[in-house]
Amino acid sequence: MDTRKITSALCYFSIFFAGFLIPAVVYFISNDYEVRQHAKKALISHILPFFSLFLLLIIWLAAPTFTGLFLFGVLVAILYGLVIVYNVVKGIQVLLER
Repeated sequence: MDTRKITSALCYFSIFFAGFLIPAVVYFISNDYEVRQHAKKALISHILPFFSLFLLLIIWLAAPTFTGLFLFGVLVAILYGLVIVYNVVKGIQVLLER
């Protein structure tokens, strides 16, 4: 396996164990353009749910009912699930590309 592929895939798979820490470190340390691009994409996909969490929290605070809380929880779960699936798919694609 190529070190470039493993490092790029690790940036995506780090959503399970290191959050945005590994993509940020790889982005600032790596000199390889391709690895930096994958690290940047992984970093954005790891940080995006936190920003949308604040937006969803504001929406819930506007309507603080049980239904609003339930919908808030469902939306957050869907968003985080989609981010996890995206990162796994991208990590596998990076490992399989030639």
